[in-house]
Amino acid sequence: MNTYVTGAAIRQLREKRGLTQAELAWQIGVSSKTVSKWETAKGLPDISLLQPLAQALGISVIELMNGEPITNRNSSANLMRCRFYVCPVCGNVIYCTGDTVVSCCGITLPALEAEAAGEEHTLTIEPVEDEQFLTVHHEMTKQHFISFLAYVTTDRVQLVKLYPESNAQTRLQLRGRGDLYFYCNRHGLFRQKV
Repeated sequence: MNTYVTGAAIRQLREKRGLTQAELAWQIGVSSKTVSKWETAKGLPDISLLQPLAQALGISVIELMNGEPITNRNSSANLMRCRFYVCPVCGNVIYCTGDTVVSCCGITLPALEAEAAGEEHTLTIEPVEDEQFLTVHHEMTKQHFISFLAYVTTDRVQLVKLYPESNAQTRLQLRGRGDLYFYCNRHGLFRQKV
């Protein structure tokens, strides 16, 4: 995905709407020469113009940044296609049901790629009443800790935020088949099938 709108995308979207450069320019309050410069890659729209430009082209800012309208490809509503994002500044955990552009604290966040849990990051599951008691065997210092635990199935997500100097434990109802995720602030995202 492009990190900023391209001239080719502006031209394609403008033509799809049946607008001339002059008509688009009038709608967003710039000159037609400015639109021409954008479309020929001799300049880029100011960030303050992204919202009006997207509105004039009949799409969202995200679609403008992507260069094409977004269609919902998740027709089966399967939450297993989830993506997790963690802000390195504030520690905010963001969960999305698919790829998206996410930013926090002024930073565009990459989606985390999950690895299989290894010897250094083990998770145990013990039955307790009608739930499961999950423990990640990991230190929980201010410098090195597990940030969250999540259980994802095709129809639900359970996410528990964890904090340094507490225990890396929680109780969840593990119904059906799914994936357990946990995030180490130093080593990244881990996944374990259940």
